[in-house]
Amino acid sequence: MKKRTLGKTGFEISEESLGTWQVGGKWGSGFDHKKADTILNEAVDKGVNFIDTADVYENGESEKAVGRLVRSRSERIYVATKCGRRLNPHIDQAYQPAALRKFVEDSLTSMGLETLDLIQLHCPPNETYYRPEIFELFETLKKEGKIQNLGVSAGTVDQALKAIEYDNVSTIQIIFNMLRQRPSEHFFAEAAKRNVGIIARVPLASGLLTGKFTPSTTFDEGDHRGFSEENALDYGETFAGLGFRKGLEVVEKIKQVLPENANLPAMALKWILMFKEISCIIPGASKIEQVRSNISASDHPELTGEQMNQIRQIYEQHIWPEIADKNW
Repeated sequence: MKKRTLGKTGFEISEESLGTWQVGGKWGSGFDHKKADTILNEAVDKGVNFIDTADVYENGESEKAVGRLVRSRSERIYVATKCGRRLNPHIDQAYQPAALRKFVEDSLTSMGLETLDLIQLHCPPNETYYRPEIFELFETLKKEGKIQNLGVSAGTVDQALKAIEYDNVSTIQIIFNMLRQRPSEHFFAEAAKRNVGIIARVPLASGLLTGKFTPSTTFDEGDHRGFSEENALDYGETFAGLGFRKGLEVVEKIKQVLPENANLPAMALKWILMFKEISCIIPGASKIEQVRSNISASDHPELTGEQMNQIRQIYEQHIWPEIADKNW
C-alpha cells in the first residue's frame, strides 16, 4: 500500500484508507459487530493504517468497533473521529466548548483509547467557522493529551478555506470525486500552501460511481440515498448533489471515456489519487469484497491525460450546470 503524508500531522498514512459509516452493514440494516470486525481487519491486513469514524455512526457502534480493532492489532493504526453532529438541534448556538469537550471524552471512552490521533468538527454550521473560541478549545485538549490533531469535515469549499485560516487545523475532509470537482479548482492549492492534509470523502458519489445502479434501483428504508432527489443531506452530499437519474446519465458518459469492461470503481478512486494534494481517500465498505475492490485502486494503472481531460469536460458540460449550490 502506498503512503502519503497527512499534512502537518506528519502521519504517513495509506493513500487508500477506510471510512466506517457502513462498516457494520449497509445503511438501514443495523450494526453487526462481527461483520465490522471482519471488514476492519481485512483492511488492515491489506495495508490500510488510517480509519475514519464518527460518534454518530450507528450511534457510537462504529467507534466501538474501531477502538476494538486498534487495541487488538500490533500495527500503528491512525484513528480519526468526528464530533458535533450529536448536537440537537444542530445549530451554531449549540456549539459550545463544554459540549465539544464532552464529545471528545465520550469518544475516548467509547473507543477505549487514551488519545485521538485526529478529531474533526463534523460539518459544523457556517457561523461556527467564525468563532475562534471553538477552535481554541482543541489546543487545550491537545495540551491535555486527549487529542493529537484537529481537523474539519467541511461541507463546502468556502467553509474549508475558512477553516484552514486557523493554524491548528491540520486536515480537511471534503467531498471530492469525478462528479464533484470544485475543490481541486478553489481549495487544493491553498491547502498545499498551508500544509493541510486533504481527506477525500464520498469518493464513489454515494455508490453512483460503482456503475451498478440502474433507473430501477431502489434503496432500503433507512438508506439516505432514497432521498437523493430532494437532496436530503446537507451540502448535496448524496450523489454529489445530482438527482439520481441525472447522475446515472453522467456515469454512462464517463464509462464511454474508459476502456470497455473497465473497473469503474477502481478507476474512480484512482482518478482522485491522481491529484497530488490528496492525502487519502476513505471509501466505505459494508462487505469484505468492497474492501478488496477499493484497495485495488492503489495499484491500478493511472488514467491518461486524455482520459482526465475528457472527464473534466463531462463535469463542465453535464454536471456543473446541474449543481444547485455553486459553493459546493
